[in-house]
Amino acid sequence: MTDRTATAVDTDRLPPVLPAVAAAAVAALPPRLHRRLDAAVERLAGVPVGPVDGGVSVDCGPESLVTLTPGATGAVTDPDQARCSCLLAPRCLHRTAVLLACPVADPAAHPDPASTAAASSTPDSAGTASGKTGRTARTRKSAGAAPTKAQRAAAGALWRAAAAVLAAGVPAAGAVPQAELLRAAHGARLAGLPRAESAALRTVRGLRAHRGRQNGHRLAELVEVLHDLLYVTGRLAAGDADPALVGVLRRAYQPDGTLEVHGVCREPVISATGYAGVVTHLVAADGRQLSFGDVRPGGPDRARDCARAVTEMGAVAVNHAVLARGGLRITGTTVSPDGRLGAGKGVRATPLTGTDWSTGPLARLFARPLAEVVTAQLATDDPEDPARAGTALFGGDLMVVGAVGDQVLARELAPATDAGGERAPVPDGPLIRLVPVDSHPMLAHVANLRRLASRPGLRVRVVGRLDPDRASTLRPLAVGPVPGAAATLRLPPDWHGRADLGYDELQGGHLPPRDPAETTGPVLAVGADAVAESPLWRVRRLVELAVSGGRRAVAEAARGDGTGLAGPLRRAGFTTAAALTTALADESDRRGRDAFGRRTDPDPDRYAWAWLAATAHLAAAERELIRSSWTAPPLG
Repeated sequence: MTDRTATAVDTDRLPPVLPAVAAAAVAALPPRLHRRLDAAVERLAGVPVGPVDGGVSVDCGPESLVTLTPGATGAVTDPDQARCSCLLAPRCLHRTAVLLACPVADPAAHPDPASTAAASSTPDSAGTASGKTGRTARTRKSAGAAPTKAQRAAAGALWRAAAAVLAAGVPAAGAVPQAELLRAAHGARLAGLPRAESAALRTVRGLRAHRGRQNGHRLAELVEVLHDLLYVTGRLAAGDADPALVGVLRRAYQPDGTLEVHGVCREPVISATGYAGVVTHLVAADGRQLSFGDVRPGGPDRARDCARAVTEMGAVAVNHAVLARGGLRITGTTVSPDGRLGAGKGVRATPLTGTDWSTGPLARLFARPLAEVVTAQLATDDPEDPARAGTALFGGDLMVVGAVGDQVLARELAPATDAGGERAPVPDGPLIRLVPVDSHPMLAHVANLRRLASRPGLRVRVVGRLDPDRASTLRPLAVGPVPGAAATLRLPPDWHGRADLGYDELQGGHLPPRDPAETTGPVLAVGADAVAESPLWRVRRLVELAVSGGRRAVAEAARGDGTGLAGPLRRAGFTTAAALTTALADESDRRGRDAFGRRTDPDPDRYAWAWLAATAHLAAAERELIRSSWTAPPLG
């Protein structure tokens, strides 16, 4: 019943499915089959999948062939696009399991016309159309109005679904809890709550990645996004009028007239959700940081092959390698709230002469000391939104002093003086760690950082972004020579003074001769990480255990540790962290009794609020440690 070229099921070969479609399939499944759903999804790992006209087919056994025929956008947006040949279809285990094995589609990229039409005609309690709240909610929120009744109800549904997932933990957060999150995420979309919807979808993707032990997935990322989901929905359900809680619709492009942009660098992209490509970072004449990307479904090979990719920008073919070292004067352009350039049919562009990092608007990237830039960024980024932390690019001049593992260790150079000569490091400046943006072997990040680390004393100009989770750490995207320095990079003329670390491969000839006077001897003694060495790791372990193991795992750990959890925190001065972790441990073991004295299931709300308080305080404390690591001298 299948094609001979069929292979084992791979989520990269299956089309994405809208959250509402997957949630509806689980809701229609008879309750007696819910317990078998997780096992059915796991069995699909060894089931063949093959092509059919307009889609793919999955062989689920005798007389059970599931066919997926995605729509024009490439995603399954309608229940009728998923069919099974068995007698119980469409309320069958095969069809539901296949839909849950598919990647979660982004509703913004794959709109469902039926849902959009229904949302546009459904009035909310304020008398406006819920489907129009993408703009309406932002307008209403900017005036400081409280969320509508429909928005509070949608947020409450998401809160309950997220609290249930937190109490159960990853092992028990299978297909049914995930479907409840997807259903509630669809409700948040209809109510005009894009930030809550996005957090819910990222939570589902994180749960699937963690349960499937996918490479590159970190438990800390799932903790962050679940924290964001509970934080946003909890406040919205309580009627909080903060407009940041609603968020804005992603890629809501607005006209920007005529724009001059100058290339900074290229960044290869390999997404955990099955997308890959390249993003070119730009700076406008007015100093705004913008980007233009070519990111589509694909794997690491697509990110590598996009080094010199040509992307259509309206009537113009843009070569990313040329744009990253040049510029464009664009007319008829549109720009999204997060700085992405649109590529509509009305866009016209003419090339500009490439500018050096030291001149024009690009020079603003290096105008301030790193400590000042980091402090300002940590103050303006939303600490409760992990998607916005550490996204801005900035630059600095550094001197390489050595390496530890895959990290390059460096110090910031003092400002140039009229006396000339080689610039020395800032006295008592922090030891700065440069870590790879992406360690995938198909990309050049790791090899290039190793090459830089092989030349202690090398002066290098770096453009990158802050790592918001590590002390005094940068993730460099590109490097170039330091103006006026002798011991600096010697790049080919056609590189225009910059090397994209993900694509351009540094060679020995690009480095200055070795200086025998430079040594990496004292580096290992001053390489302490203020965050990693802090007693806060005990709090981190507990909040991560709550997600990976659930409420019972926290209770068992707390009973095993006794007073060993809060004591070290209090002695180190983290009294608030000690109190919050104690409250979390106590709440995890709390059980109620009914009128007959029988033990009842614990309240997930109180436990979720206790976990949220501990996680929020941990993030704030670690954020302050990171800020201080850029201003305090290194320990030695």
